[in-house]
Amino acid sequence: MLHCGKFHLDLSRPLVMGIVNVTPDSFSDGGQHLQRAAAVAHAQQLIAEGADIIDIGGESTRPGAQQVSVQEELDRVMPVIESLRGSPVPISIDTCKPQVMLAAIAMGVQMVNDVDALQDTAAMNAVSVGNVAVCLMHKRGDSQTMQMRPHYQDVAVEVSEFLRERIAAAEAAGIGRARIVVDPGFGFGKTLAHNLALLRGLKKLAVFGVPILAGVSRKSMLGALTGREVGDRLAASLAAALISVQRGASIVRVHDVRETVDALKIWNAINEDK
Repeated sequence: MLHCGKFHLDLSRPLVMGIVNVTPDSFSDGGQHLQRAAAVAHAQQLIAEGADIIDIGGESTRPGAQQVSVQEELDRVMPVIESLRGSPVPISIDTCKPQVMLAAIAMGVQMVNDVDALQDTAAMNAVSVGNVAVCLMHKRGDSQTMQMRPHYQDVAVEVSEFLRERIAAAEAAGIGRARIVVDPGFGFGKTLAHNLALLRGLKKLAVFGVPILAGVSRKSMLGALTGREVGDRLAASLAAALISVQRGASIVRVHDVRETVDALKIWNAINEDK
């Protein structure tokens, strides 16, 4: 069971987190939902399609993306969060800025998705007192540097050790394990070989006893393997989501909610009697 504010999410089946990027420059859907009405309508559509969580982001974290100010990020996401208050599913804020976390939590979000894994003390404090869930993600470097020749001795071991340390830090700050999710950070400071090694070894993260979130939807690793452009990676994204679940992911973060929900219905039917 994952405790997300007032929501307690059953993890006996894989959950689908739907992506709503309120940005002009996200790698897949930048600019499509920048306006409040478009973002809210998209979130409502994803909920209708079966999303278990909606993840709202106001700053692109793709390689090469430019950082935005706190105020600009707030201006993008807060009207959308306000419009989605009372949603039938938890709303997550995808941010690494403590000020945005605090404002979003005050507006009623139930989860913080932090690519910096609460390494900022102010971010840790914001989540610890907020009674919200948190996703701790691994990455190397920032958006400007993370894909500049990333190197690991053993990527699975190093990612696991980092996440182990961040879970311990969160617990020390008063964030119980029932509120914690971990994300190995596919594509964040990792080559194609690193991403594939992480996907193969995803079950190793299960030893932490917290849910694993896998975010592979439409990413460049899928383009590298298939030769498809970002808008033509649905089949590859579905395959990656199913493989992630088979290897231990409890949550998949996706752009294509309806199709992923359908694929997981088949997976659930085959596996429900195991």
